[in-house]
Amino acid sequence: MAQPVEIGAVDVRPGQLRSVEVGGKRIALANVDGKLYAVDDECTHEQCPLVEEGTLEGHVITCGCHGAQFDVRTGAVLSPPAPRPIATYPVRVHDGQITIEA
Repeated sequence: MAQPVEIGAVDVRPGQLRSVEVGGKRIALANVDGKLYAVDDECTHEQCPLVEEGTLEGHVITCGCHGAQFDVRTGAVLSPPAPRPIATYPVRVHDGQITIEA
């Protein structure tokens, strides 16, 4: 079962991505219209880092290596060459502090 991990205050403005480490794993935080989403920060195609190489437009994160696209709300693959979805994690924000269940 996933455990809540408080990562503190992270500045992620609407339309931005930020990478954080949770339990030794890189997690991408995506701000879509003021709502935070957390997904694995690694494309399932060739493990490129999504935050470092990718872009966020609306709820779609595009891998900068080969163009795979994912929905940050569900992790679903929207465009190949990614063979499978990315993992998503519940996010809570309370008094500016971010908690991810990973």
